[in-house]
Amino acid sequence: MLVPRALGAVTIAFSAAIMARPRLMAGPSGHARPDGHVPRDIRLLMYAIGVRDMALGALMLCAPNPPAMRAAVTARVASDLGDLAVFGTRLPRARQRAAVGAAAAGWAAVCAYSLRHIPADPPPRPRRRPRRRG
Repeated sequence: MLVPRALGAVTIAFSAAIMARPRLMAGPSGHARPDGHVPRDIRLLMYAIGVRDMALGALMLCAPNPPAMRAAVTARVASDLGDLAVFGTRLPRARQRAAVGAAAAGWAAVCAYSLRHIPADPPPRPRRRPRRRG
């Protein structure tokens, strides 16, 4: 499960970066001013996205078993597809939609591919029936 864990760590790092410097994400989406200033309401949106992604990255990094890892990665993919659906279709300029949509789609694809690196669940152990004494 090394690949999904590594992607979780990268997700945490990128999330921390966009929370520290919201213009990293606000710029490509067209929400930063030409001087680089990011308005307060947009900063709040970037913080919310950063917190969401940091939580998902932490789940991917710390998942204790294959089912938990699959759930964490699936949630990460779903959030990226949601970003693609919203930002990839609703941003005001085609170039912004393409850039942000491509980033969201690319990250969703990489994370979805990482599902292949999660081992299958072991078969359930047969239950032993207690022996009757008598």
